[in-house]
Amino acid sequence: MNITIVGTGYVGLVTGTTLAELGNTVYCVDIDAKKVALMKQGNVPIYEPGLEEMFLRNIQAQRLFFTTNLEEALEKSEVIYLALPTPPGEDGSADLSYVLSVANQIGDLLTEYKVIVNKSTVPVGTADKVRETIGEKTKVPFDVVSNPEFLREGFAVEDSMNPARVIVGSESERAKEVMEKIYQPFTNIGIPIIFMDEKSSELTKYAANSFLAVKITFMNEIANYCEKVGADVDKVRLGMGSDDRIGHRFLFPGIGYGGSCFPKDVKALIRSGKQENFDFKILEATENVNQSQKTILVEEIEKYFDGDLQGKKITIWGLAFKANTDDIREASSIDNINLLLEKGAIITAYDSIAEENVRKILGDKISYGKEMYAALEDADCLLIATEWSEFKNPNFELMAKAMKNKAIFDGRNMFALEQVEDTGFFYKSIGRKTLQ
Repeated sequence: MNITIVGTGYVGLVTGTTLAELGNTVYCVDIDAKKVALMKQGNVPIYEPGLEEMFLRNIQAQRLFFTTNLEEALEKSEVIYLALPTPPGEDGSADLSYVLSVANQIGDLLTEYKVIVNKSTVPVGTADKVRETIGEKTKVPFDVVSNPEFLREGFAVEDSMNPARVIVGSESERAKEVMEKIYQPFTNIGIPIIFMDEKSSELTKYAANSFLAVKITFMNEIANYCEKVGADVDKVRLGMGSDDRIGHRFLFPGIGYGGSCFPKDVKALIRSGKQENFDFKILEATENVNQSQKTILVEEIEKYFDGDLQGKKITIWGLAFKANTDDIREASSIDNINLLLEKGAIITAYDSIAEENVRKILGDKISYGKEMYAALEDADCLLIATEWSEFKNPNFELMAKAMKNKAIFDGRNMFALEQVEDTGFFYKSIGRKTLQ
């Protein structure tokens, strides 16, 4: 099948490459001519494990193409996926201007039946708005489908090729048949397609992400309480996770969630509720708790240094909001850096993947280490903000030699307490006893 993907951000590029891998001919459209030129040359504009190999394979197989010409791509395609940004506005609501702008263009360009698939994360009722926008411009028949993505950054290739389920929101039998054909490679191996109405499909994405955000935040609250009463959050989460009604995933405490999905989707669902005079009280609490959780270790660092961080050299390991991505949107590292700078600390950070994205925001306000141990030179303490694998089993002797002062504040509980116990380091993590 010939498919157009409008938007080559994270979701659009992964979706387009996956659909090409499944044997379709895919035309990825973006207004950024420079970005399109780079992709035509085989350059992947985002960091995602496993994506580059699949990306290059499908370019070489002539199943994956890139263009700035929406009209040309539409003429060649039966299905149009909208994978456009829906950033939060000042009030937290999702900005649909990109989605509706492209819908307006599609209305001008339609010459025959097409299925318009909304892949973007959008509020309930967006499919209706897209349908109305296109319908105002054309009498040509078309259908609008909601088909939310459930990709985890860092595991997007795995998730795209082996989804737990495919959600399709449509009440059109013709559109359902088209979507069944696209996803037949998945249904052939037992992956279910769940059909529902468009509004239920749109809400499913927000509900799923918001529930996971609540689960993470609840575990962070439990971790903070563990410290008050002397319990060990690692043991608590193992006990909780063994209950198959709860499960082990998303029970790892830390310094808050970030990224492009959870913060944005929680805000958008709260705002959507208010538009219907409904308060998502759990989500409002989740948002507030998560914001304070992000910098919870700064208070501990201040306490360690008797309330004075002026001139203290603090090394931060990890800048991405999570491991295996270069995404720094809503990353806890940025919140911590900004707060520590305000308090007079001197920051050196190390993250070989996300560094360039941070440089674009912070520039020379901080220093950047070329290597994890080199970044520790003369450090008064270390703050771990991202759970990169290379941090899991470090050489504590090398760390001690490099650092001025042996103190670790671990925002991701990277080490078992036994790892640190006999190293002579002060070690403060989340929800566990502090090693002096």
